[in-house]
Amino acid sequence: MDRIRIRGGNRLVGDIPISGAKNAALPLMVASLLTEEPLVLANVPHLADIAQMAEILGLLGVSIEQNGTASSAGAPGRTLTLTAKTIAQTTAPYDLVRKMRASFFVLGPLLARAGHAKVSLPGGCAIGPRPVDFHIQGLEALGARITLEDGYVIAEAPGGLKGGRYRFPHVSVGATENVMMAATLAKGTTVLENAALEPEIADLGACLIAMGAEIEGLGTRTLTIAGKPRLHGARHTVLPDRIETGTYAFAVAAAGGEVELIGARADTVGAIIPLLRSAGVSIGETNRGIKVARNGAHFTGFEVTTEPYPGFPTDLQAQLMALAATANGVSHITETIFENRFMHVPELTRLGAKIHVDGQSATVTGVQALHGAPVMATDLRASVGLVIAGLVAEGETIVSRIYHLDRGFEHIEEKLGRCGADIVRLKD
Repeated sequence: MDRIRIRGGNRLVGDIPISGAKNAALPLMVASLLTEEPLVLANVPHLADIAQMAEILGLLGVSIEQNGTASSAGAPGRTLTLTAKTIAQTTAPYDLVRKMRASFFVLGPLLARAGHAKVSLPGGCAIGPRPVDFHIQGLEALGARITLEDGYVIAEAPGGLKGGRYRFPHVSVGATENVMMAATLAKGTTVLENAALEPEIADLGACLIAMGAEIEGLGTRTLTIAGKPRLHGARHTVLPDRIETGTYAFAVAAAGGEVELIGARADTVGAIIPLLRSAGVSIGETNRGIKVARNGAHFTGFEVTTEPYPGFPTDLQAQLMALAATANGVSHITETIFENRFMHVPELTRLGAKIHVDGQSATVTGVQALHGAPVMATDLRASVGLVIAGLVAEGETIVSRIYHLDRGFEHIEEKLGRCGADIVRLKD
């Protein structure tokens, strides 16, 4: 199993290209099930989760052609052409769905296109359970008949889905995407209230509109979708990854230096810009993306609560905690999205971080220096938080179980290495 070795203490100077967003690319790939014509997606990142979704879609009958390789950190994302001319089967089995929760997104499009679907319940995950109740309730509001049997969701709509109204009891990105995709082929108009606002939803909506869907309200809490008898093919470019953008911004803030994040969009990461500025880090837009700099002056502690977009994202909480570990003063971080998302705390303390957890809140007292040690990743975002900590730790840090990292960060050792980090992948 591969590991990453980091010898800390180097400043980061240079530029880092930001990859296409994993959390946008996955539902966009699923949208190919809605039409028999080709859907061409540009700027698709080279990630394990993308390969996993391609395997699931292939099983369902989607042919996928690829243009572009994973040759280097500066290589552009792949272009995928996905064609679901026919639906080969409407069952997404447990062995595949259990590996990635986003696989459950196939439920809505399969049901809308084929009139029936059988998709395994995805179960929980390391950072806490994420139930699919809202996905099911939203589809039922469109006339679906849904039963649970032997760990599978069995959905039927033999006469087709019908427009309806549904209010999400709590904001849910995945449920918003799943029901929105299904509604594009429903008969009549669907209104979704309390919809999520994440940029990935607007990106999916823009692609669906390019495919012939009629959607109003993107970027607001109310989406109105006028169903169409069919959608057609389209070409769409995946938006840049805001989580990767924030991750590298925090890495520069922690290690010091000056890095331009090429292709990054400030309008998708608004929550981190005032936070970094308040901590004493320079960050601003350029004509190529976003530049982050910390030269000389140390940064100060902060207080952050994770919230749905446009609040501070839970997917950047572990990276922020790594930054707080060497800040001047005390930082307070409250996690409101997932109940088990402090599993990286014991690993950070192995490096010398001073962290006290009380329920869903963590108090981080900045220390003068971290010290390298062997650590183990527990989930995707925790793994990259440990990498950031390793960049500033004295001596050598070995991060194991980096298969988590490969799910969501493309060429991370190359991207950081080209900016001066002493970081290598160790092959076992």
